[in-house]
Amino acid sequence: MMNRLLLLSIFFLTVSLVGCKPYKPEGQGITGTLTWLDGNQMPMVTEDGKGTDKVAPKPIKRVVKVYPLIKFSDLKMEEGLFTAVSAQPITEVESNDSGAYSIQLSPGRYSVFVVEENGLFANVFDGDGNVNPVTVKENEWTLLDIVVNYKAVY
Repeated sequence: MMNRLLLLSIFFLTVSLVGCKPYKPEGQGITGTLTWLDGNQMPMVTEDGKGTDKVAPKPIKRVVKVYPLIKFSDLKMEEGLFTAVSAQPITEVESNDSGAYSIQLSPGRYSVFVVEENGLFANVFDGDGNVNPVTVKENEWTLLDIVVNYKAVY
């Protein structure tokens, strides 16, 4: 009796899991999480010969701005932040307290920046000199997690 009950339970669990489709939101765009990392990130050995644990990035609430695809040569940088952008933003959104954000966009290529007090942050570049490039495809959400680390030392 116990074996039969176990087999029935496994059967119904399998059927229910196989029948479920993953959640896929409508539209397309960019989604991800913003986190903050600062201070000394160099690996260190303590006096007892053990390594120190790395500090995990912390979620942050910031504004994310999306621009048409921008080249590094079209920007001005000061102290790790971009202070002058040659284009106007297409849209912007604020992340929540957990750092999560989502922006619906038309298919295309974009540059994404995080707004900081003294400028815009981006630290990813492609081989063509584009700043924080992201491609949005029709009916797909592109994952873009950003670690704001201009005050970290490596």
